[in-house]
Amino acid sequence: MSVHIFLVRHGIKEKVVGDVSITPEGIRQAQLTAHYFSRIHVAEILSSPLRRAVETAQYIALQSGSTIRIDNRLRERANWGDLPGQTFEEFVEMWERCTHEPDYLPPVGDSARQASERLSLLLKEIGDDSSPGSNIVMVTHGGLITDYLVNSCSQRVLNEFHPNFVDNQSSLVSECSITKLQYKNGLFMLEGFADIEHLKL
Repeated sequence: MSVHIFLVRHGIKEKVVGDVSITPEGIRQAQLTAHYFSRIHVAEILSSPLRRAVETAQYIALQSGSTIRIDNRLRERANWGDLPGQTFEEFVEMWERCTHEPDYLPPVGDSARQASERLSLLLKEIGDDSSPGSNIVMVTHGGLITDYLVNSCSQRVLNEFHPNFVDNQSSLVSECSITKLQYKNGLFMLEGFADIEHLKL
């Protein structure tokens, strides 16, 4: 049997600098996502340490009855506010350069490749340690999800889920979307990408 890992982006966040909370709409998204996971047995929930991810994970935990484990490897490659005095425009410029130059090391945070590698290590660790048939939820960030996929999957596979995936990666992972991975015999397979059907209730 295989292990299924669900990568969930946090709900819509407040548009201010720093470690921010999710908005009322983000709360609604988190509640709908929690309802989705209440229908399957969730063995464990892991979350990025950033507040918007933890708050989203708490709604899922409340309905699924699972515990939350914070793991720093699920943090975003960089967060606006990590570099003192950085304007939003400067943050976006830094972010876009990291996206288009995977090995570029920004003045704060990780390169896209480094972010991908830490998530890859975490996924392998969880896949190996989980019982066959387990469902694991990881609440994280859109940039980290695409960093991992772009650096771990072939463009052919990615383009089956979205044309010109690599060029459009920054806009593909909506808040509270679910990306599903299957882990079997030491290998990961992308089963679903950025699904938002559960948010259309």
